[in-house]
Amino acid sequence: MRVAVLGSGMMGTAMAWPLADRGHAVTLVGTHLDGEIVEALRRGAAHPGLGVAVPDGVRAVPVGDVVQALADAEAVIVGVSSPGIHWAGRTLAGALGRRIPIAMITKGLEPAGDGLAVLPDLLREALPESMRVHPVAIGGPCIAGELARRREAAVVFAGRDAVDVRLFAEALAAPYYRPTASDDPVGVCVCAALKNAYATAVGIGGGLLEREGVVRGPVAMHNLEAAIFARAAIEIAAVVRAMGGNAGSALGLAGAGDLFVTTSGGRSSRLGRLLGLGRSLEEARTELGNPTLEGVDIARLFHERIPAGIAVDDVRLLRFLGEVLFARADARRIFEVT
Repeated sequence: MRVAVLGSGMMGTAMAWPLADRGHAVTLVGTHLDGEIVEALRRGAAHPGLGVAVPDGVRAVPVGDVVQALADAEAVIVGVSSPGIHWAGRTLAGALGRRIPIAMITKGLEPAGDGLAVLPDLLREALPESMRVHPVAIGGPCIAGELARRREAAVVFAGRDAVDVRLFAEALAAPYYRPTASDDPVGVCVCAALKNAYATAVGIGGGLLEREGVVRGPVAMHNLEAAIFARAAIEIAAVVRAMGGNAGSALGLAGAGDLFVTTSGGRSSRLGRLLGLGRSLEEARTELGNPTLEGVDIARLFHERIPAGIAVDDVRLLRFLGEVLFARADARRIFEVT
């Protein structure tokens, strides 16, 4: 099968390994932000973020070749950042011209009326009626750098079209990459979106420890971090339920599993550490090198208003994180809301 991956960032590119190992022809299509990445891959160099070269036979093309790359594809995986989802929708609508299966590793939530919408539904609505499919959401604990080194990962493929879910699950299944099928795209997407914000909350514990002048060791802040993690899982389940998803997804790979791996490292947990140390959001952003912080965007949504159907107490930890980020609340109070 010929598969086009729209977006050649770390996670989008990492999908090339199971696809190539299953014998599929893979084309990585860079966005307008991926010029340096595409250039490196085309000359055989390592991916700048992943630190390894892509498998033999994987092509990388610049955004200017997107129409031809999509015209040749039999399936598409969308791997742009969350803010790029509308660009991706316009690009697919203008270049595909036909219905083909679409999967998404892009994660996030957006306001919709007085509630929230998951990104696969937004992408579907961006396509002409004749091209509309139910995109398959890919979630669960999978760090791009590990996947690119063929280290084991169990993930969830969720969608409203069981045929397309099965198609992608079979196309990517490898000894080190194990997809599980789900019919709960809302639950999987909500978990994927919220985990970054809650990983930031868990990361606050490490910062509070350092704030006391204590070096992390066997005796650290594990009790507090576990309490925050448990409260996070409860709140994720409440939001999933309120949005019409299966609350059980919050307890599986898409929820607790992805939250665990996100708290183990990455910019979300590093942001939490800096907040625990007393940094403002602006100071923390600068110290981190001004990266994209998806968890901050989610926290802002819930800080500005509570979406319909969700009680304030159901998301009190997430609301407190918003107060720390946007109102300079004292992060040391986090135990009060767990």
